[in-house]
Amino acid sequence: MRKHASATKQSGQYTLPSNEFVGEGGQASVLPLIWKIKQQIGADPTLHPEYPSPLGLQEFSRRATELALGRDSSALVENRVVGVQTVGTAGAVRLGAELLKRCSSWNGPVLLSSPCDESLPRVFEAAGIRDVQHYRYWDGEHRGVSMEKMLEDLEKAPEQSVVVLYAAGHYPTGADLSQEEWKGVIDVLVRRRLLPFFLLPAQGLCSGDVELDSWALRYCVSLGLELLCAQSFSHSFGLYGERVGHLLCVLKENSNQLAVQSQAEKIIQTLWSRPPVESARVVTTVLSNPAHLVEWQEGLKGTVERCMLMRERLREKLRLLGSPGSWEHLIKLGGLFCCIGLTVQQVEFLLKRKHIYVLPGGCLNVSAINSRNLDYVSESIHQALTSQP
Repeated sequence: MRKHASATKQSGQYTLPSNEFVGEGGQASVLPLIWKIKQQIGADPTLHPEYPSPLGLQEFSRRATELALGRDSSALVENRVVGVQTVGTAGAVRLGAELLKRCSSWNGPVLLSSPCDESLPRVFEAAGIRDVQHYRYWDGEHRGVSMEKMLEDLEKAPEQSVVVLYAAGHYPTGADLSQEEWKGVIDVLVRRRLLPFFLLPAQGLCSGDVELDSWALRYCVSLGLELLCAQSFSHSFGLYGERVGHLLCVLKENSNQLAVQSQAEKIIQTLWSRPPVESARVVTTVLSNPAHLVEWQEGLKGTVERCMLMRERLREKLRLLGSPGSWEHLIKLGGLFCCIGLTVQQVEFLLKRKHIYVLPGGCLNVSAINSRNLDYVSESIHQALTSQP
């Protein structure tokens, strides 16, 4: 797909389902605050090159944990959280999978949403977890979350299963659950004795509010559930290619904390030995400075507003063109990604005839649409819908 994009890049007639937040100019966008902090860190004479602990920077882990759970979280007060800096989100998921296999009582299958990031099954399989299954999540016909089918699949899951859930910013559909829907899902997790493994890939970039984006995670903690959570800081801090992630383990009892920490350190030494420090310092600097924190959160809101504007403009273009179906779901979704709802033939039409590259189902990065390509993208989608089954 990327090879095709490179071949036609000069024409401007393509859209990639890229992972980065793309600004109006078509390039990955980074907040000015992040550039400023990077320059300050680079010029700081007190920072000497040295290896961090295998578990990463302690202050980074503390701040990342507070961001996800809230400073007044009962799990933090009771000291039953293990936080570990990882090499990106994939590293956090891999470490979580290794911990599940080696030192937990959760021995059922791992359940992933359908669809999901195509790399997720391979990450669990690489950790030696062979029983990876899927629960139904996206309803292509109605272009939204299929709550009835999702709950049905979770009810049938064996006890001790691990359920991987996007706390916010589901990839690749962008379709998230409401708080009431989350309560229904979590009720099943409790009754069926299923372990939630949350993914938090872009906290703050879905609703524009870091607390709302971690609501499901915090709700589980308030009920006393054990859980895992893989955090990423690539999107929300613009740290693309710098591999800064974090794994949270919320335990039932704090008596297990040192054992889990020790096991995590042993596993890390065979995976990546030690994580990179510069990007973790950037995140720590933002989260530990009240003025920086406010500026960062305002920047997130601006990003969310731009994505919503492009959703609204795409919906209106499709409506004016008379494209079949309702497009209201586009503005009900949040974050960087959305799913148009296309057939295999329609996706292929966009690829071969229009040089527009989207994921199966028509999932794409909304921020990749801008004022220069909006007309072409919307007209091409309309043609795909009206000329292909």
